Amino acid sequence: MAFESLSEKFQGIFKKLRKEDKLTETNMASAIKEIRVALLEADVNFKVVKAFTEDVKSKALGQDVLTKVNPGEMLIKICHDELVELLGADNTDIKYEKGLTTIMLCGLQGAGKTTSAGKLANLMKNKLNKKVLLAGLDVYRPAAIEQLGVLARQLGVDFFEMGTNSNPVNVAEEAKKKALAEGYDVLIMDTAGRLQIDEKLMDELKNINKIIHPTEVLLLVDAMAGQDAVNVASAFNNDLRLTGVIMSKLDGDAKGGAALSIKYMSGLPIKFAGVGEKLTDLDIFYPSRMADRILGMGDVVTFVEKAKEAFDEKTAEKEAKKMMDGNFTLDDLLRQMKMVQKLGSLQSIAKMIPGMPKITDEQTAQAEKEMKIFESVINSMTPYERKHPDCLKFSRKNRVAKGCGLTNAEVNRVIRKWEQSKEMMKQMKQYQKSGKMPGGFGR
Repeated sequence: MAFESLSEKFQGIFKKLRKEDKLTETNMASAIKEIRVALLEADVNFKVVKAFTEDVKSKALGQDVLTKVNPGEMLIKICHDELVELLGADNTDIKYEKGLTTIMLCGLQGAGKTTSAGKLANLMKNKLNKKVLLAGLDVYRPAAIEQLGVLARQLGVDFFEMGTNSNPVNVAEEAKKKALAEGYDVLIMDTAGRLQIDEKLMDELKNINKIIHPTEVLLLVDAMAGQDAVNVASAFNNDLRLTGVIMSKLDGDAKGGAALSIKYMSGLPIKFAGVGEKLTDLDIFYPSRMADRILGMGDVVTFVEKAKEAFDEKTAEKEAKKMMDGNFTLDDLLRQMKMVQKLGSLQSIAKMIPGMPKITDEQTAQAEKEMKIFESVINSMTPYERKHPDCLKFSRKNRVAKGCGLTNAEVNRVIRKWEQSKEMMKQMKQYQKSGKMPGGFGR
């Protein structure tokens, strides 16, 4: 995940300061030096680093309550406020029109515009309840139009195209006419990209912009591109009326410098963040929540939102009651595990919960492997065996193991996990009734 290394370094800096009695010019100078190095190593533009550290230092040493507040907590608050400002503060919302909102996506070829157009359509339709029309303006690549059409069908949104022999400006005009006539809330236009910024590309985009007057002109940039992403944003913004950025691959190994530099250097706020390859992996960008994650404070609000999307409330309550009563079957436990999987990987979940230890790639891979084993074993059982695992003696276990291509030991491990879960739920219910912490749940 982007910012992982930066987050660890920030937490180390704050940990040192918490041991100090108060914030002084000496320990503040040392902390600022470490912050400067951490930001530069994260590939943040040096101008941004200079402005950030100067602002943090002036605000920290200018406080009247330095002797009354823990130095580490004071610095966290100041750094958080400055990061929020750096990431766009409250300037990241999409401007929605009363009638039709038009969004033009642009960017270099290979940046993932077409996929991002699909992700954006999915977010608009399913999270924001908008009636969406996707329009394919990349007439130079037949595969791009075909891909966008496939994505539209997968998402259940309407798609407009006029083939590869059409003028992109005409396609945009006709798409807007259709959207207005048929009462769409949002029109998303996927424009053509080039391997590099050229005059022909810019002229075409400027003509579309001039004729359509889109509500939002969003540039897709790759977080992995580092400072090149900032340069691309500045170049596009010089010729177009850009309103913001969609930053892809913020779930990858990017250092995060582009995300922290782009607003300061180009004036463009990040409005959406790509956090995976699935069509559901596009999030509305909230500077405050991102600042929380960078500083190791988690992101509980996003976690709760994802939980609400993944879980049906009534079903979740019903499942929870069965588990607390200890009456759940192997099917119930598998269903619970799949529900949790909808929230994302263990790593992404851990990052959103304050105080959670870091989950390594190896631990994530092992958990995914265990989940596959668990599912394979249960799917090889009969419906009766799933409801009554106690009936699984040697001959039945042997049949289940052969059916899923695993060993009897692995079948036994799945059953033991189910038994341990039942016992844990019973202990938790006893705790609810007595108010006493049961064995194994030490404070």
